[in-house]
Amino acid sequence: MTPLMIILQAGVSLGTLGKAIGAAIAAFAAAFGIGKIGQSSLEAGARQPEQAGHYRMTAIIISALIEGASLFAIAVCMLIK
Repeated sequence: MTPLMIILQAGVSLGTLGKAIGAAIAAFAAAFGIGKIGQSSLEAGARQPEQAGHYRMTAIIISALIEGASLFAIAVCMLIK
């Protein structure tokens, strides 16, 4: 039996499976993006220590925007029938 057959026999519909996969992709993409922002912020702060506070604040603001967008994407995934 394939994994899809097992899932379908357990009573999980393809719509529910699609919701879960969509939410997981949105969460993974947000985590990856925030990680890249943190990495770039630390590298920029190491190159120009006098501007490290500015880079940190910019990274926090951009991370918050990404977090909001991913939360919206996850909510849309869960609302789709």
